[in-house]
Amino acid sequence: MDNSDNTRVVVTGIGCFSPLGLDMATTWQNLTAGKSGIDNITLFDASNQKTKFAGEVKGFDPTTYIGRKEARRMDRFAQLSVSASIQAVAHAKLEINHGNSNRIGVIVGSGIGGLTTLFQETKVLLEQGPSKVTPFLVPMMISDMAAAQVSITLGIKGVNLGVTSACSSSSDAIGVAFALIKRGDAEAAITGGSEAIINPIGIASFNALNALSTRNDDPQRASRPFDTDRDGFVIGEGSCILILENLEHAQKRGANILAEIVAYGASGDAFHITQPDEGGDGAMRAMRMALAKAGLTPKEIDYINAHGTSTPMNDRIETMAIKNVFGEQAYHVPVSSTKSMTGHLIGAAGALEAAVCIMSIQNSVIPPTINLNKPAPECDLDYVPNVARQVQVNTALSNTFGFGGHNSVLIFRKYSES
Repeated sequence: MDNSDNTRVVVTGIGCFSPLGLDMATTWQNLTAGKSGIDNITLFDASNQKTKFAGEVKGFDPTTYIGRKEARRMDRFAQLSVSASIQAVAHAKLEINHGNSNRIGVIVGSGIGGLTTLFQETKVLLEQGPSKVTPFLVPMMISDMAAAQVSITLGIKGVNLGVTSACSSSSDAIGVAFALIKRGDAEAAITGGSEAIINPIGIASFNALNALSTRNDDPQRASRPFDTDRDGFVIGEGSCILILENLEHAQKRGANILAEIVAYGASGDAFHITQPDEGGDGAMRAMRMALAKAGLTPKEIDYINAHGTSTPMNDRIETMAIKNVFGEQAYHVPVSSTKSMTGHLIGAAGALEAAVCIMSIQNSVIPPTINLNKPAPECDLDYVPNVARQVQVNTALSNTFGFGGHNSVLIFRKYSES
């Protein structure tokens, strides 16, 4: 452990809305069953799109958690963030009141923010004129509203930050919250990410980059990380929120501790706006930083939740980076990509995958990489193909990488009092 600060930080609650369920328990059940949450798009008419499928949060009703009037003034990504935060606070049994609200932080990441509202109001501008644009456009669109609306809804007055680092946003948010608590600026934090960009411009823009799978005839098998036939990622949406607390605070209130977060490593590629460094240098440095901060060797990692996007370049380079960091041990540690089932939640991906690591530690089960039938020659690790695996997981590492060269790594371990 990093000896500069002996404050321990633990996870006491999880809230989740994903393409596989409206809470973490359902999401986990479907993940371990190897079920795909990918299907044809229903949130808008995608018939003229090159890609016509995505990972939608099905059956989400924000008014279950938020007043009808307040919900109308939030973009879907903020509705998801607030709902997941309320769920996480309830799961943690964390009471928020006048006496402690200024010692709790809210740090929530979103890569893109309120793109659906921006798209809709741009249509209003072009079709009806500027006077018809809603005054709520800006406070619905800006990406910090994932955090701000949580703070307002729950009455939390501590550090309040939105984090934006593309697909690394929510991992970086958790890392910032972890550091915030370690240095004593908060006793607890609501942290994670939220994203909701399944709309015409969201799908079209990633298609313009040739980033998305176009397997329209077989959506549920479109996301196939590390497979020879992978042809791009699948956009997903959702929100996952963790409750972090310093250990003393959690113990004092008798919280149920799910896991301990022991390290956060981050780096920049300084290479390309959308492509990872060809040698995997940034990913390697982030993993090495996290391992060093945690005081762990590669042999002590029991599971890696890979970024594993199902794109030709990412999966090859991430595999190379893992092999360079872990050496021979890379062939002995199980690695899986749950994006094969959820799709890529963009700025919320890292938080959901952090929660998967925690659930793996809790349940001694590693979710599979589904749709892995023909492993690519350059992808030769143990990716837990197609079927979940029962194995004791004491320590899990989560990789998240983003456009712009962001690399973020989190490490969780089973909580013990010593």
